[in-house]
Amino acid sequence: MSSTAAATTESNPLQQWLSEATTLLRRPTYFIKTYDKTNLRPDLVAGVTVAVVMLPQAIAYALIAELPPQTGLYAAIIASIVGALWGSSSHLNTGPTNAASLLVLSTLTTMAAPGSPEYIMLAGLMAVVVGLIRLLMGLAHLGVLVNFVSDSVVIGFTTGAGILISVNQVRHILRLDLPGSPTFYDALINLGLQVQESHGPSIFIAMLTMGVILLVKRWNRKWPSALLGMIAASIIVAMFDLGHKGVVVLHELPRTLPPFTAVDLFNFNTINAMSTGILAIAAIGLVEAMSIARTIATQSGEYVDSNQEFVGQGLANIAAGFFSGYTCSGSFTRSAINYDNGAKTGLSSVFSGLSVLLAMLLLAPLAVYIPRSALAGVLLVTAYSMVDRAEMKRIWHTSKGDGLIMVATLLATLFLPLQLAVLTGVVVSFIRYVAKTSAPEVHSMVPDARFEHFAFQPDSPECPQLGVLTIEGSLYFGAAHHVEDQIRQHMEMHPKQRFLLLRMHRVNHCDVSGLHMLEAILRLYRQHGGDVFMVGVRHDVWQKMKLGEFVRFLGIDHFLSQERAVEHIFYKILDPAVCIYKCPVKIWRECQTLPKSLCQEEVPLGTLVPATAVIPHITPQKLWSSLNNGALPPQIIDVREPGEFAGGHIPGAELIPMPKLMSRSIILPQDKPIVLVCRTGRRTTQIVYTLQQEGYNNLQNMIGGMVAWEEAGLPAIIA
Repeated sequence: MSSTAAATTESNPLQQWLSEATTLLRRPTYFIKTYDKTNLRPDLVAGVTVAVVMLPQAIAYALIAELPPQTGLYAAIIASIVGALWGSSSHLNTGPTNAASLLVLSTLTTMAAPGSPEYIMLAGLMAVVVGLIRLLMGLAHLGVLVNFVSDSVVIGFTTGAGILISVNQVRHILRLDLPGSPTFYDALINLGLQVQESHGPSIFIAMLTMGVILLVKRWNRKWPSALLGMIAASIIVAMFDLGHKGVVVLHELPRTLPPFTAVDLFNFNTINAMSTGILAIAAIGLVEAMSIARTIATQSGEYVDSNQEFVGQGLANIAAGFFSGYTCSGSFTRSAINYDNGAKTGLSSVFSGLSVLLAMLLLAPLAVYIPRSALAGVLLVTAYSMVDRAEMKRIWHTSKGDGLIMVATLLATLFLPLQLAVLTGVVVSFIRYVAKTSAPEVHSMVPDARFEHFAFQPDSPECPQLGVLTIEGSLYFGAAHHVEDQIRQHMEMHPKQRFLLLRMHRVNHCDVSGLHMLEAILRLYRQHGGDVFMVGVRHDVWQKMKLGEFVRFLGIDHFLSQERAVEHIFYKILDPAVCIYKCPVKIWRECQTLPKSLCQEEVPLGTLVPATAVIPHITPQKLWSSLNNGALPPQIIDVREPGEFAGGHIPGAELIPMPKLMSRSIILPQDKPIVLVCRTGRRTTQIVYTLQQEGYNNLQNMIGGMVAWEEAGLPAIIA
């Protein structure tokens, strides 16, 4: 692309978005062009292995949703292929899942009779709409939104879903003629009313299936335990002709490619009626898929693009809906098997879908031997594994807030409509996030023992002149008021701290409300004769401050480097008289060599010198000239401490420490010129201003003090 074209793209947001969206949609082209043929064999082996697990799962999960078995198979075939080609993860396997199936049942059971043609049509329509939502979120680069749903919501929902699935599958194990119920108490009540009508052979088949699964898992976890359990149950059914003795079996599956089904996307009344369920499935499915992809990516080292994954999940659902399937998501079990068996790229999931298609075409007639109670046994074992007790315990002990969200989501899943339970968990997570970000911590910091880093040490003393605060979060409209309150509270606790250093390293964002808050704090400190300085301002925040004219308001010289900030404020801003005579502690590195002579007398130290004050000054060079030109020299008074005076002073200078001079115990003559000298000229500036108010007009301050005198190479006496 030429520089002109690139500049045009950057200046046109719509054109830039279209370019990025096209890149996301052309993912298969890039995938095919960059595919390494050496990965073909491991991808094929992993794909076939996953298909062995996906085949019984697809049938079982479809039955959770009260859909025909072939609907689950069609969804598994289409979604695994499309999700792999357009997704970002090399290992995420997309297809029917237990959570999505339960949500489909919960949403559609009130709109049509389960298993009816209308019910199947609604399932396809739901998949397409869910897919469109996910696709648009990916194209709009909203992948970051998945971060707003906490893991505690997912754990709470999957635990509740596992319990619901278990309760609903018991009716098939007992062979009770009961409708599926997405509510916990209805399912329990119905079971209790008809449990006496249980069917012994069906119970035996279910127990046999679960026994085989558990034994195989214990023997070798890599073997397809669910498939082996179903095969064992089917053999028993065939051998003893249990299908004619009351054991419910599946019908023969169709031996066809997934047929195209027209979906009425303009049926807005129907879409509106199931909108809550659609949003719930769209949200929980994305969280589920991204959590799985990122978990495996931490082991594989692969980068997962959330926006690309949203596109893959969206297109997978759209395709599944149009080809007689139903809504899908990522499966942790199948994805983990895919990774453990050496899959290198997403082509492994393509092979999974094709393998399931081949198996369906070849083995469809054998479905008449698959007992429904065996599938219920498979789901009962799966549902048990959904209750992650270790993770629940970890969440509860780690954060009570997350623990309460988890428990609330679990209870809502059991006792509220499922779609409402999911959305409630999502909303609560978002509210908790907003509440947390709207109350960022504001910590008062002091240097560590080696003066290398700032640290939060609440029991350590603070500098009486300079406060250092770290803001631990963004300054947006929801947090600005809280941060201002924290700073004001700190100011009230330390009323003599006239200067404030704000450490902005943790502030990633600042909006207009944040700028207004900073302006209010700055005005407050300046009204009290102090000032505010900043370090660590990030680039994006700096740009906002610059555009909002806060930089000009504060002053460019008030943005300091982290390494020299305290040094600059200590030597240029703080009142050395307070440091020497009123401060009993040594907070900063610069304090360590400072003479301390705590003054118990009530003397006016720390007097503010207005910016408009006119202070007579004399340079070191001019003072030296006046001492040697033969004329009457001025009287030189050094106001420092004896130790400082002994380290080097002007020839002929008289030592009168500042407290003694300011206490008026010594009366200065007013009929001869007097030059006051200190280390840098700040103490003497304050003295000259104070004595001017009492009528002393013969005083001058030597600019820069003894530091400037020595830098000028002028002689000093060391005593």
